[in-house]
Amino acid sequence: MQRIYDTREGKKVDLQPREPGKVGIYACGVTVYDLCHVGHARTLIAFDVIVRHLRQRGLQVRLVRNITDVDDKIIRKGHAEGRSAAEVAKFYADAMATDMAALGIAAPDIEPRATDHIAEMIDVIRRLEERGLAYAAEGDVYYSVSGFPGYGSLSGQSIDDLQAGARIEVGEHKRSPLDFTLWKGAKPGEPQWPSPWGPGRPGWHIECSAMAHKYLGDAFDIHGGGSDLIFPHHENEIAQSEGAFGSFARHWMHSGMVNFGGEKMSKSLGNVVTIRRVAETHDLEALRLLLISVHYRSPANFTIGRTADGQPAYPDLDEAEARLDYFCRTLERLDAFLAPLLAKLPAALPPSELAKNAGAAMDDDFNTAAAIGHLYDAFVLANKLLDDPKAMPKPERQQTLAAIARDARLIGATLGIMLRPPSEFLLARRDRLCVRRNIDRGAVEARIADRTAARTAKDFKRADEIRAELKSTGVELMDTPAGTAWRVTS
Repeated sequence: MQRIYDTREGKKVDLQPREPGKVGIYACGVTVYDLCHVGHARTLIAFDVIVRHLRQRGLQVRLVRNITDVDDKIIRKGHAEGRSAAEVAKFYADAMATDMAALGIAAPDIEPRATDHIAEMIDVIRRLEERGLAYAAEGDVYYSVSGFPGYGSLSGQSIDDLQAGARIEVGEHKRSPLDFTLWKGAKPGEPQWPSPWGPGRPGWHIECSAMAHKYLGDAFDIHGGGSDLIFPHHENEIAQSEGAFGSFARHWMHSGMVNFGGEKMSKSLGNVVTIRRVAETHDLEALRLLLISVHYRSPANFTIGRTADGQPAYPDLDEAEARLDYFCRTLERLDAFLAPLLAKLPAALPPSELAKNAGAAMDDDFNTAAAIGHLYDAFVLANKLLDDPKAMPKPERQQTLAAIARDARLIGATLGIMLRPPSEFLLARRDRLCVRRNIDRGAVEARIADRTAARTAKDFKRADEIRAELKSTGVELMDTPAGTAWRVTS
């Protein structure tokens, strides 16, 4: 049974789909006014892994993830750049798709855009108006929070407490400080659409209620997003959707933030590192590994330092990339060992302890941190067995290593890592480290050729001297049946 942490319930519960064997998920997407950053990656990767695991367990998942393509920030960006809001949104939505693919995040089943669903939003607002939960004022339309007794249930706040800290901003015409905008009257230079209340554009919260209802119905299984959306966005979604349709999401799930210097990473704080900036110096699979190395509900740290020449350095990311290097190097060793044995091994091997333990961790509220720990332990065992042929009886050793290799890739597929041939990651990392450390690849290859010639001439002293010389520069040599390979030590 899959266990999940329900934010509204404040505890772990069993996931019991409304329709057996099928799960409907709505995950809040990105407001496309700039390049995506590491904070965006955290939430999107978390739900990508959640969907991967549910599908691996045999469930049919329908993932809806929206794009907010009309918003104050998009409009301001367009004014600053001399472009229309639509042009800004398209440019950054396309950039987001490229970045998500680079991170190994699968496209959602449905990716609706706000501007394509204005009619659906108007319909929800009219329903709320008919039920006395919305009112028009000076061209705007507001939600009347006092008419919805359950307001605050997701964030665990009372209306009285919320009222104490709320206020009415200049230009707003709402009756209560807690009331929020459903429709904004048209302003010069802003995109607008016709409506029963006059020309204007939708508020932010209403789009998710309208699109979730259209693609998943009145009630569905899971609504998710970053924990920064719990209030007010998701609180307002509940008020809108339950007010209009009577029901909404059965479960609510939220990912933790990315911490930078003790603060969450966000554009408003000015401490943003874009995904593309990370890709300039690191493999994005390492970023993925870093972000899933803690439980999805916990904060993830992303430390930023400086190199000796003043360039940004990411020590947490370096550590994650080194761990991924270990994983890929172990897989490469396993593949080389098993290649001549494949025809001799049993067609069906029982699940390894890795599969059992990592699967149980993922069934317990998608505990990726524990699953990665089990993966690491399995690779430690694999290297021990590869190094010591006498550690187990021969048939048992071969079958254990085969099961680890198979199940490591299955776990990797769920986590979204180790999907490439190991050599592809290892060689690309070696090239990046050469650039970072000013190591001349051609010079290294030439010294390896000198060492090979020395070994052929049985001048082993000279061969050892060349090995030591290269090691002092951070280059490690590995002699294999196929020849001498090398890597840059981290």
